[in-house]
Amino acid sequence: MSIFPLAGRFDPARLFSFRGGIHPETRKFLSADCVIEDMPVPQLIRVPLQQHIGVEAEPLVQRDDIVLKGQLIGKARGPVSANIHAPTSGRVIAVGHFTAPHPSGLPVPTITIRPDGADQWGPRLARLRPENAEPEEIAAKVAEAGIVGMGGATFPASVKLNLRAKYDLHTLVVNGAECEPYLTCDDRLMRERPEEVADGIAIMARALGVRQVIVAIESNKPQAIEAMGRHKSVLGYTLRIKAVPTQYPMGSEKHLVKTVTGKETPARALTAELGIVVHNAATAHAVHLAVRYGEPSISRVVTVSGRGVARPANVRVPIGTSVSDVLAHCGGLVEEPQRLLLGGPMMGQPIQNLRVPIVKGTNGILALTKAETRKPGVMPCIRCGLCVQVCPMGLTPFEFNTKIQAGDLDGAARVGLLDCISCGCCSFTCPSNIPLVQTIHYARGKLAEKEGRKHRQEETKRLAAARTAREEAIQQAKRDAMAKRKAEMAAKKAREAETGTKPSAAEASLNGESVK
Repeated sequence: MSIFPLAGRFDPARLFSFRGGIHPETRKFLSADCVIEDMPVPQLIRVPLQQHIGVEAEPLVQRDDIVLKGQLIGKARGPVSANIHAPTSGRVIAVGHFTAPHPSGLPVPTITIRPDGADQWGPRLARLRPENAEPEEIAAKVAEAGIVGMGGATFPASVKLNLRAKYDLHTLVVNGAECEPYLTCDDRLMRERPEEVADGIAIMARALGVRQVIVAIESNKPQAIEAMGRHKSVLGYTLRIKAVPTQYPMGSEKHLVKTVTGKETPARALTAELGIVVHNAATAHAVHLAVRYGEPSISRVVTVSGRGVARPANVRVPIGTSVSDVLAHCGGLVEEPQRLLLGGPMMGQPIQNLRVPIVKGTNGILALTKAETRKPGVMPCIRCGLCVQVCPMGLTPFEFNTKIQAGDLDGAARVGLLDCISCGCCSFTCPSNIPLVQTIHYARGKLAEKEGRKHRQEETKRLAAARTAREEAIQQAKRDAMAKRKAEMAAKKAREAETGTKPSAAEASLNGESVK
């Protein structure tokens, strides 16, 4: 039976369009033909304990501990967290703080390992046979392996696999769009290891309990489409390969779902509420390695590109390797880059320190020269409305900017600030070079800070009120006990008066009376 409401009239091969979006130069030719290569283990590895959305992992090792490849060194804390494993064997030389791969440059809890060069595996995770495994077992194995969304969102993959318990899921959409310019790591993964990616997709489909699987790949990746098309039937699932238009931000899960199913996700809702879950192609490959071979998430494929790099490449890098080591592996920089980014040019994070490590969500290192970046110089808004035309969420970025500049953050929130997906389309198209997306990031950060402060104040008031209530309850209990005692004494005296008996010496003494 068709899962679509228009059964009989719905064409499963049909694609739908979404409003807005842009068509930047892809510049994928720099690395699209570069075969994935394995990078040697560097001399030093720094593994942050916060590589995912949610609570940071709890360190399980101390300085001078000897660790083996794949060993659990950071344990997930809480339902939204992820395990951290040693990318290689060696000695722990520090458990402290180190600069995060983030524009803030703030330090985060980090485990530093000096590799011993042996790259010796410890005991691997227990393997599963997904053909016979229960969905709960698969999700638990993915959690044990510390797998997160490898398209950049870094949401713990096991949490999404467990959504079957909350929602009536029917479709898994695999995001192979890779719509960001320059990036080709997912493309190469699907071209070189399509059978492994397809197996991981089917394993996730079994864990979710869905009835159909759609693999969406942008039309500018014909080799990947062909390669994945050769592995359509896996574990009883038929993978429907769909070539979607080359349009940014096609990789946004809500817009990808709209394109391949025609269903629009309401604002601030999850695609799971429509019965659809989206996972990245690289995440599927990581699931395959974890379930079939017991390999935790300790490495990932990264695209190294831009005119500033001597040799663009797609490299499988151990998690925790520094950006400088990866660039050195690719021949270093041919000139000082105008911008150095982790990720793509649209949503990537600018960094200033080359010592920051590669983490699970890092899909690219871009060294962009002056010729590849927009000329600096911000001019006043001319109210042209181009940012409104390209916004895939149907928002009004220029109005956000006006309200934010005036300090009216609540007003910006009322007109949809929190619905922004930070895709950068508005900044890309703005003829005045206004950093709209950066301004939006600032405002959302300020709003989050304000909400956090408000929450702390409310929590303080709640705790104070609870304490007051406890103290009042204790005092009331004392008053009630005293009143009960007095009532008992009065009743006793009344009985003695009626019977004419006198209290004993002991009772009189207890009551503070004298017996004559």
